[in-house]
Amino acid sequence: MTALEITKRAVAALEDKKAINVKVIDISEISVIADYFIIAGGTNKNQVQALSDNVLSELSKEGIEPKQTEGYNTANWILMDYTDVIIHVFNQEDRLFYDLERIWRDGRAVELPIE
Repeated sequence: MTALEITKRAVAALEDKKAINVKVIDISEISVIADYFIIAGGTNKNQVQALSDNVLSELSKEGIEPKQTEGYNTANWILMDYTDVIIHVFNQEDRLFYDLERIWRDGRAVELPIE
């Protein structure tokens, strides 16, 4: 799967579990870290974990496993690294505090739904 296809699947999995304010940023032109950042929010620890679980499950069905996952137990900020796609699932307070959308504003915002 391409990075864009992984991004589409991950966004669909997040939206399926009612993620709040899903944003996709194309960082391919400004960073070698990845091609896409996906940023999403949840209202509480259980929802943040459920969002992460659904992404892991849906991508695993395609044989795609994360290189690394961090933050699952505390569920304030779960980071899932799929090499070319990095997914950030935040609780609302930490999302506002870290404000990744501002930090990566030089990237190109991708309109949802992704066609």
